Amino acid sequence: MSYKIWVFIAIFLFGIGLAFGLTVGLTMPGDIGDFLAEDMAALEQLAAMLQPFQVTTAVFIFLKNASVLLFSFIFSPILCLLPILTLTVNGWLLAFISTIVVEEESIGVVLAGLLPHGIFELPALIIGLAAALSFGAMTIILVLKKESRTVLVATIKKDMGHVVLAVALFFTIGIFHTILIIALMEKQTRDQLMVNLK
Repeated sequence: MSYKIWVFIAIFLFGIGLAFGLTVGLTMPGDIGDFLAEDMAALEQLAAMLQPFQVTTAVFIFLKNASVLLFSFIFSPILCLLPILTLTVNGWLLAFISTIVVEEESIGVVLAGLLPHGIFELPALIIGLAAALSFGAMTIILVLKKESRTVLVATIKKDMGHVVLAVALFFTIGIFHTILIIALMEKQTRDQLMVNLK
């Protein structure tokens, strides 16, 4: 199966997660903020620890993203479960948290927070996890068909190129993403960002 088909499958799985997250977020009672009050407080404490911007913050975000991608790739031969879960859970969380932020703040805050994700991180996630799905499916097929190792080696080489591209995209966005998220967590800088965004 071509890599483009795996990209579309990855986008579809992410879309399923988005749809589920929107459904859960929109059908929950009006006290969504109370539901996640503890988690939001913990996130605000984490943001306070990350301020002011430090290189270690960007490195931490890069390592987190790259490790998720690499673990998904390595463990994808186990029925492709980890890449499927990574795509659907990330889509679900993104949509669910977005509904909370829209309810408490505005759609502008959501859009400002999603810009770094939409430009680099989400495409990197989809590129890398499409490669993981491709590798996992090919490994499963080869184990079932008992074909030669040459096909598997060729698949690994092709898919590792896509994983390297995804990791490079994660590295590119690390600093920008960190600065923007920290700015969005502070009310004063968030208000200035929103004026500029409008």
